[in-house]
Amino acid sequence: MSETSTTRPKTSGPGRTLIVFYFIMWIAALARSVFEIVTHFEVAPLAYLLSLFAGIVYLIATIALITPGRRAYLVARTAITIELIGVLVVGTLSVADLSLFPFEGDRSTVWAYFGLEYLLIPLALPILGLLFLRSQRAVFERRG
Repeated sequence: MSETSTTRPKTSGPGRTLIVFYFIMWIAALARSVFEIVTHFEVAPLAYLLSLFAGIVYLIATIALITPGRRAYLVARTAITIELIGVLVVGTLSVADLSLFPFEGDRSTVWAYFGLEYLLIPLALPILGLLFLRSQRAVFERRG
């Protein structure tokens, strides 16, 4: 049996599920941030800009995860690492100082409270993403 057939492609099984979650988070974060920036930016500009940034990071990760090649692997790894750092920093700050991102109304951000408003998916997703990338490194390199 050849090495190609024994290694699961990144776009099947867990890889496809991961890509779907990144796609959903991209739409959710970007739609939320654009709506909030357009309708009431002055209420919580930092939170809305962080949500916009998160949406862009999710978009970059989604595209990189479906693109073959070593460069895509590096872009995905970088985007997902930035995402993990963002979730940990913003999550920690939001817990340490509740006034930064109040957990009421729409004055929060995607990464506040480690993504609690999104069922903690923003906390789990980069961890799973980095583990997946580590397991699929050879697949990315072989296809590009």
